[in-house]
Order: sequence, then structure tokens, then C-alpha cells
Amino acid sequence: MGGLMVNAALLRQVLVGFLREEVHKVGVRKAVLGLSGGIDSALVAFLAAEALGPDNVHAIIMPYRTSNPESEVHARLVAEQLGINHEVIEITPMVDAYFTRFPDADNMRRGNKMARERMTILYDHSAALGALVLGTSNKTELLLGYGTLYGDMASALNPIGDIYKTQVWQLSEAMGVPRQVIEKKPSADLWAGQTDEQELGFTYREVDELLYCMIDLRMNRPELLARGFVADFIDTVSGKVQNSHFKRRLPVIAKVSNRTIDRDFRYSRDWGK
Repeated sequence: MGGLMVNAALLRQVLVGFLREEVHKVGVRKAVLGLSGGIDSALVAFLAAEALGPDNVHAIIMPYRTSNPESEVHARLVAEQLGINHEVIEITPMVDAYFTRFPDADNMRRGNKMARERMTILYDHSAALGALVLGTSNKTELLLGYGTLYGDMASALNPIGDIYKTQVWQLSEAMGVPRQVIEKKPSADLWAGQTDEQELGFTYREVDELLYCMIDLRMNRPELLARGFVADFIDTVSGKVQNSHFKRRLPVIAKVSNRTIDRDFRYSRDWGK
């Protein structure tokens, strides 16, 4: 596992500091996030509560009618343990109203719609509360494109986007995330019985080893093969990383001037201060 092992105390300090600084530097004091009952959003809630104080963290629990009831139970457990503000907003009426017009929509369309519906709710609360939306996608998900563009992949700040799922588990253990949340099978909870690893076709621990060697250590295919990774696995994961690149960048703007946003004009938001 080598390079995937983290210094949990140091990582915690860095991520808490990141959240506190990035929220405060834009002149706000609060953050809002979707709490799913899974480990990623639970860890972000723990980090945010430590960085900003529980009173300044607002969690929204957004079940759909097919969601596992256990998800809401676990989300409430996290919120109550931390003492953060939380409320439940059902997304069933909004999502079903849309799909009455498109009854033949498949699971992918329905799942994407749910993810984007949840994000519209978070951004509405962002405006109502004067709070920044926190992202809950980890590095493994972002590299594989395992998420919905403008849905769960959207946010103002993401404290866990540079740590792999394996590292999310480690930090969650260190921070005291409830055992029920840590030990459950990862799931987007988009339909009954769905699990991430079943859908992906491999485990997070397996793919994290490969991604770490491929991305962080920049190993090429022959080096990965020599390391013992199976060719089909390398090709499958490489394909996912390449084909999902569009999800990891801002919309591409046609360049017709001397200074194009995000290409030549890249000043940070504290420009001029």
C-alpha cells in the first residue's frame, strides 16, 4: 500500500486549515453540504465542523423514494454526533415530475437527474445562508469520472478531491467517523442494491493502487505491467481516466482575443487585494 498511507494527523491539519482559509477569505463564515450517509460526505462534515465550528455548517439530507432508509439514518447519525445544522429535503416530487414526461429514461439518466437536483438545492441554500457549497468527491471518483458533472462533482470547495478512497477511510478512522458509516459498502444509492464497486467492476483498494502508480508516480504501461498489474485492468482504468477528462475541466472557451478566461486570464479570486 506504500504511498497510499497517510499521516492522518498532518492531513487533518492541512484540510481543516484549507477549509477555514478558503471559506473566510471570500468573506463568508458558513458552508453547506449534502449529507448522503456515505463516508465521503461524512468526512467532509467532520472536517468542516472542525474548521468552521458546528454552528456554521449546514447539512442537507436529500433522499429519493428508492433510497435505502439506512442512508438517512447514517446521515442523521453524523449530523447529530457533530452537532451541525441539518434538515431533510425529499427530491422525489421534483424528480418524478420530470420523468412523468420521459418514463422510458434509464438508470443513468435518472441518477444524473437526482445528482443535479440535489446540487440545485445545495446552491439555493448557499444563496439563502450566505454559505459556500462543499464538494464530497474523492480523488478516485474524480479520476475515474465516477460522478455527475454539475451534480455531485460541483462545488465551491472540495477538501477531499486530492485524497484517494483508501485515504478517505484512513482519515475517517482517525477523526472518529461512526463505524457504521466507515464499514458500509460504498454506494451512490441511486437504485436498490447498487454499490460503487459492483458498478465499476473492481474494488477501490485495487484501483487506488493502480491510480497511485499511474498518476502520482507517472508509471507507463510497461512499468505498470512489471509492477504486477494485469493488462486488461490497466487498459480499463486508463480508458476511464482519459474518457472522463472533460469532467475535470472548466467549459472550453473559444479563443478569439488576447486574454481569454482560464487560458490567459487566470488571476485568483483574491486578485488586487
